[in-house]
Amino acid sequence: QVQLVESGGGSVQAGDSLRVSCTASGGPFSDYNIGWFRQSPGTARQFVATITRTGDMTKYADSVKGRFTISRDGAKNTVTLQMNNLKPEDTALYYCAASSWPLVSARQMYKFWGQGTQVTVSS
Repeated sequence: QVQLVESGGGSVQAGDSLRVSCTASGGPFSDYNIGWFRQSPGTARQFVATITRTGDMTKYADSVKGRFTISRDGAKNTVTLQMNNLKPEDTALYYCAASSWPLVSARQMYKFWGQGTQVTVSS
């Protein structure tokens, strides 16, 4: 079983950049595809991006395509989400999750979840 911990959230202005990270422990990190999701109060948790276990392929939600970049560092057991040109609608609690399936966006396909890190973007 793998444990996931998110870090790097914070409060920024619209147009700024922020990087959030997901660090894994307790299991074979290289066995899992990693995804990022986000959730605002009163809304469903939505898919943001995912990267394959080898890091060779990625997938993004249309709302973040061209602004967000997901990457992974196997040596550090870390997946990073670089967020540029942030908008107020990006405000949410950001979660990382691990899946045995590559390039999936459905929450149900992810087995392990972190506790989330808050990202707040003000206009």
